[in-house]
Amino acid sequence: MVEPIQIAVVGSGYVGLVAAVCFAEIGHSVICVDNDEGKVAALQGGNTLIHENHLPALLERYRNTRVRFTTDLGEATRACQAIFVAVGTPQSDTGDADLSYVEAVASEIARSINGYKVIIEKSTVPVYTNEWIRRVIERNGVARDSFDVVSNPEFLREGTAVEDFLHPDRIVVGTDSERASELLDAIYSPLTGGEYYQQPTAIPGCCSRLNPPILLQTSTKSAEIIKHASNAFLALKISFINAVSNLCEAADANVEQVARGIGLDSRIGPKFLRPGIGYGGSCFPKDIAAFRSVAEQMGVDFSLLSEVEKININQKKRFLSKVRSALWTLRGKRLAVLGLAFKGDTDDIRESPAIDLVSMLLAEGCTVIAYDPAAMERAEVKLPRSSQMQYANGIEEAATDADALLILTDWQEFARLDLMQLHTLMRYPIVIDGRNLYDPKQMTENGFTYLSIGRPSAAPLHEAARLGV
Repeated sequence: MVEPIQIAVVGSGYVGLVAAVCFAEIGHSVICVDNDEGKVAALQGGNTLIHENHLPALLERYRNTRVRFTTDLGEATRACQAIFVAVGTPQSDTGDADLSYVEAVASEIARSINGYKVIIEKSTVPVYTNEWIRRVIERNGVARDSFDVVSNPEFLREGTAVEDFLHPDRIVVGTDSERASELLDAIYSPLTGGEYYQQPTAIPGCCSRLNPPILLQTSTKSAEIIKHASNAFLALKISFINAVSNLCEAADANVEQVARGIGLDSRIGPKFLRPGIGYGGSCFPKDIAAFRSVAEQMGVDFSLLSEVEKININQKKRFLSKVRSALWTLRGKRLAVLGLAFKGDTDDIRESPAIDLVSMLLAEGCTVIAYDPAAMERAEVKLPRSSQMQYANGIEEAATDADALLILTDWQEFARLDLMQLHTLMRYPIVIDGRNLYDPKQMTENGFTYLSIGRPSAAPLHEAARLGV
C-alpha cells in the first residue's frame, strides 16, 4: 500500500461520509468534520444515518481507526495535508448555489493553517468558486504560498456511491499548481495504479488492476464546469426521453422500443434513456438551476436548461392525468403508492417526484397508503400521518382494498410483485406504473388494467373498450 496521507473531509452528508470511508478503504487516515454534534455522535457509534450500499460495513471497519469524527475543524486542519470540502450548496431563492457554507469553512480553515495545505472543492460549486475560496483565505492573513485550492468534483450516484467512488469512470482534478497536483496523484494512486483492486477485500466493480480509472487533470475552472455540465447533460437525456415518451403516447408507439433503437447508437448509448415521472434528488434540480444562473450572469443564453426543467415539471402533471383517466374522479379514492424516495436503493426524498405526486393526490382528496423500503421515516416529515396519509408496513398492506396501485420509485422489489396475490388484494386491479417496471402483456394476462409511460394503455378485454385501447 502507498504511504497513508492525512486527509480531512469537511461535511458528513452523502458525499462527505462516502468520501471519508472510501479514502480510508484505499489506505489513508481520515478526520471527518461536521458541526452537528448529534450527527458526529451517531457516526462515532456506527450509525451511517443514510441508506447506502457497502457504507455500514466500511464504517464499522474503519471508524475510530482510519476514520474518526469530530466537530473541531481547526484541529483537523492543523493535522491534515489535504482538506476536502464537502458541505452543502443548496439552491437559493434566485436559483444560485448558496455558497455561504463553503465560505464559512474556508474562513475557519484559514484561521488554523499551520503549514502548506491543499483545500479541495468536493461540493458541487459554480465556476470561479476556487478563486473566491482563495480570496477568502488570503483575506484572513494566509500567505499565498501556504495553500492551493483544487477542484475535485464527485460523480456519485445515491445507492451506488461507494462503488462509484472506488470504481469511477474518471477522476477529475482541476488545479493550476504542480505541488497540489502531486498530492492529489498520491491520494488517488491506489485506484489509478490498480493496487487497490488486488486486495481480496476490495469492493467489486468495473475497474481492475489491468483496467484502472484514469485521472484527468484540468484547470480549476474546467473541473468546476465539468461537474455542472455532466449533471445538466444527464438531466437533459432524461427530459428528452420523457418528451419522446409523450410523443409515443400520442402516436400509439412504444417508447421502450424507441429508446432501445436510440440507445444502440454508440454515439448516444442506453443510459438515462428510461422514461418516468421525472428526475429528482439533491443534485439535478439545483445543479440545473445553478448552471443556468451562472450562464445568465456571464451573458450566455442557456435557455435549453429552462426547457429541461419545464419538461420535468410537466411529467408529474401528466402522470396525475393518467391516474385521473383510469379512475375518473379522484376524491375519496384509496390509492396504494409504492415508492417515496426519488430513486431506488436510497432513502433520499429531496426533490422526489414521488413526494410531489403524493402531495398532488392528497390535494385532490385521495387517501394514500404508501410503502417504501427505506424512505418512509424521512417522508413522514414532509407528509405527516393523517386519515388521508397513511404508511404501510409492506406491499400487501398498502395494496389491500386499493382502488389503484401506483409505482413511483424503481425499487427492484417493486418489479417482482406477486401479481396473483396483488389481484386478490385490490378492490380494482388497476396499476399505474411511473417507472415502466412491467410488460403490458404480462399485466393484462394477470387481469390488470395497466397504464405506464410512453406505451399504449393495456387492459383485459372487458376493460379495454372503456379505456379506448
